[in-house]
Amino acid sequence: MNSRKINDALNALSSKKAPKYTTYLAAIVLFLALILLPPILGIFTKFDTMQQILNQPTLMNRALIAIANSFMIALLVSAFDVIAGVPMAWFITRGKSRWLNIIDTLADIPFIVPTAALGYSLLLFWNGPEGISALFGGSLISPGWLLITLLHFTFSFPIVVRVMVGALLDYKMEFERASRTLGASPFTAARTVTMPILRPSLIASYILAFARSLSETGATFIVAGLFENGPVFLQNIKNELAVSNPPLYEGVTVFTSLILIVVSLAIFAFIRIFGSRLRLPIRGFWPSFERKLSYKKAEASRNSITLIVFFLIVLIPSLFVALPAFEALFNPTLSEAFSGSGIWSDYWQSLVVSYALAGIVTVLSFVIGLPMALMIARKRFGKFTANMFDILVNVPLIVPSIALGVSLKFFWQNFAFIPEFLLLVFAHLAITYPYFVRSMTAAFERISLDMEEAARTLGAKPFGVFKTIMLPLTKYSILSGAIIVFTRSVSETGATLAVVTTLQTAPVVIVNWVKQFVPATPLDIGLGCGILIVLSLAVLLTLRFVTRGKARY
Repeated sequence: MNSRKINDALNALSSKKAPKYTTYLAAIVLFLALILLPPILGIFTKFDTMQQILNQPTLMNRALIAIANSFMIALLVSAFDVIAGVPMAWFITRGKSRWLNIIDTLADIPFIVPTAALGYSLLLFWNGPEGISALFGGSLISPGWLLITLLHFTFSFPIVVRVMVGALLDYKMEFERASRTLGASPFTAARTVTMPILRPSLIASYILAFARSLSETGATFIVAGLFENGPVFLQNIKNELAVSNPPLYEGVTVFTSLILIVVSLAIFAFIRIFGSRLRLPIRGFWPSFERKLSYKKAEASRNSITLIVFFLIVLIPSLFVALPAFEALFNPTLSEAFSGSGIWSDYWQSLVVSYALAGIVTVLSFVIGLPMALMIARKRFGKFTANMFDILVNVPLIVPSIALGVSLKFFWQNFAFIPEFLLLVFAHLAITYPYFVRSMTAAFERISLDMEEAARTLGAKPFGVFKTIMLPLTKYSILSGAIIVFTRSVSETGATLAVVTTLQTAPVVIVNWVKQFVPATPLDIGLGCGILIVLSLAVLLTLRFVTRGKARY
């Protein structure tokens, strides 16, 4: 009875303009106050220092080259992500294996491994004597742009998979089945029916992968060598100038961050305007060839190539740093870890902080992000406003994580009464919120307005339409968005280091071990990464088994 009363009350409220638009306005205000304005204002409080780099043409040219490198790598990597990620998502959602839930969870591993540890892991795998290079008698891939490209593909690949898995699970197959009954092969039906419907999710996954590549700092710095992109340049400048010439360091940070933001927003605006006009399906394919691609042998070959790419380029290099964990199981390192002695005391405390932080940030992203996504997708305040916020939501994704952390610190240091944990919540919310909004905006845009109008003509109230139509059609996208937020928060390093001084998350502890700021053996590092990965995988796997049930096609 209580639930019915609550439902009736919400239906009544949703029919009134004041409560409905108050919800949207509250989402906008919270987005501006907690997500967008702090890093932007943090940058502009130091805007006057930008004159420092304008007087240094050599340094400015170095910054511009690094920024150009960032965009070239991001554009290349995000294209590879879509090409490899969509088949992986298709295999996960349409496959018949009993292990698909486990493979689905394994796809999130690069998100769970702390970014610096991920970079260290790929460096060991592709370049170290104990990795794959041992098979070739020397270094296979040296630090530089190619190793950066592999690294960025590794940690942005799960974004595309996660967004597209949610989209495919929410997608109802009636139209595709109708196409099949009219004689279309499975490949043709997918290309001409399914992909056009999922176009918003394809665009969203590309944008998120692109932005993720632009912003990553810690892992990129480890594998960059002498090569510089935007984040590596900022890290190098911090090491070179932060102490010796703080005004110049701040000027370089502001200059680089502003250019990254402005150019990225222009690219996103272009994608937003012309992506929606992209005509799908693309004509000119050959039905006979597509029919051959639909045969079971071709499907098995496609799935095999997809899994080979995933395991050899994404999963194994990501887990390589944790391999010493197996050796640690048979020596005193394991007993030291579980007894909490030495360096392990801080590690266990940091795990509690990390998971509490990730849980809070995930809930806040859902509460604040869902109304924002609905407002953008349904253009509640007009097309111009929706498009503007659709672009602005991406800003925290674009700024390199170290620069985002520094700019947030510039802003929040004016509020000394705020506890450090709350500062961490604000920083992680700024970084993760766009992932949830982008994922949900694409999910809502896939739903035809005709379905909502039909429900309203039958007497359904706005809340009833959302509860009975929109929520069931997007519940797996909600789960995918929540997983991205949770795993991204668990692994974040750069902004955390910039914002707080005493609290430590698990990734920060592991980074300190990797860089030997705290003396730790390879067994300690491997076991620390292994515990973090196993615990996070257990949480995600449990969540999937509980929420997904039999919803797989």
